[in-house]
Amino acid sequence: MKQHLLLVDGMALLFRAFFATAVQKNFMTNSQGIPTNAVQGYLKHLFTACEKTQPTHIAICWDMGSTTFRNEMYTNYKANRQTPPVEMIPQFELAKDVTTAIGIPNLGVKGYEADDCIGTVCRQLKGDKDLFLTVLTGDRDLLQIVDDQVTVLLLQKGIGNYRDYTKEAYIEEFQLEPRQLIDVKALMGDPSDGYPGVKGIGEKTAFNLMRNYQSIEGLFANLDHLTPTIRKKLEQDEEMLHLSRKLATIHCQVPLEFYLDTSKWQFNEAEIMPVIEQYELKSVRNMVLKRNKSTQTSLML
Repeated sequence: MKQHLLLVDGMALLFRAFFATAVQKNFMTNSQGIPTNAVQGYLKHLFTACEKTQPTHIAICWDMGSTTFRNEMYTNYKANRQTPPVEMIPQFELAKDVTTAIGIPNLGVKGYEADDCIGTVCRQLKGDKDLFLTVLTGDRDLLQIVDDQVTVLLLQKGIGNYRDYTKEAYIEEFQLEPRQLIDVKALMGDPSDGYPGVKGIGEKTAFNLMRNYQSIEGLFANLDHLTPTIRKKLEQDEEMLHLSRKLATIHCQVPLEFYLDTSKWQFNEAEIMPVIEQYELKSVRNMVLKRNKSTQTSLML
């Protein structure tokens, strides 16, 4: 029997959900005075993704703190990130508590990012030919792990809207293999993560260089074929280029243990509703009730 594991970037869903309502300062505070807007939006994203992808198993991956092994490599890594809003802070643990309560495992290892945990689980399970892996995230960095067994769904505006990246779809759009994204990022850098890549090389140039020379090694083996300007930039920033490459690479050997059997999932309203009521997640309750009503109507028809 074919199995389907949905791996979710919890932070991507949580932050997206928070800022979707925080603009109107709609923090949905519960009776204890704790904001729940991020958690409620997170669950809406999660339940909608489950309905669309129909996984047999689910796990949520989280960042565990603000520093990782990448900060040891480069002190400015993500140094430009702002501190989360005060209304967001208590919702990190609340989201994990609710996730556990509805029967979904949380994964995270201190010193590593959620991306690394997702990559590691995919690497560990890819030998199982009866298993299909789907990653739900808002982070384009994870496109580098797309292959014949791993599909990445990139969150778009609104709930339930995704850009679906299979290996074929990625190659068709970018004319590159997914793994080549690492070298593209090494060249162009990533302002959101705080590493510069090669100064003066932007996204368009980086993609073109990879299409022509396949890898960073290919570039340096063909320096004589490059324009003097590009060659000079590469030679001047060679050290940063190689560091940026390491920073851009998802680490797929995180010391975590994951067993597929612990992540079995089936939407069970009788088990989920008490959790929703316990945590006073009124917006999610309304969504579940609406979903149930819609299902019953479909069955009647």
